[in-house]
Amino acid sequence: MLRHLAIYHSRDSYNLFLVRLAQGITHLGKGTLTLSPWHSDRSLLRPVAVAGLLTLLVSCIDMRMTFMGRHDYLLFYLTPAIQPRLLMTFDEELKPLPVTVRVGQAVDVVGQAGRPKTITGFQTHTTPVLLSHGERGELATDEYLPVTNLPLEGFIILRKNPDYEEAKA
Repeated sequence: MLRHLAIYHSRDSYNLFLVRLAQGITHLGKGTLTLSPWHSDRSLLRPVAVAGLLTLLVSCIDMRMTFMGRHDYLLFYLTPAIQPRLLMTFDEELKPLPVTVRVGQAVDVVGQAGRPKTITGFQTHTTPVLLSHGERGELATDEYLPVTNLPLEGFIILRKNPDYEEAKA
């Protein structure tokens, strides 16, 4: 649809710029990035990202005088809200570490005793893996432990589990 709009508005530079901007935001990073002020499994709000989004929205009140005119740098206020949809794992030296992870629909486990599973209907993948909206990842084996206790999203640093024993065949 945006492609057809670009053809329709090919003679008007202002409208063509807006259509190209919409295409760029829609296909952000070829689908590997998302535009959201939330992080940590949508439980924490980043104030800087909200401020960036609000700055751009307020500048849209008079587009011809702001980023359609000489102030096109206002589009850079979107960058604090851009975050990866990928789940990538690294070792402590920040070298990529392919690890088996389960990816599935997120389940709310707040207040449950023990260590319940946080996903349902999962598929097993090797990192890096692309997460959809509402999906969560968890490590499939206990071979590695995450350095932080945050949910598995974005870039995760792992270290070897000292208590892990290889399964004997």
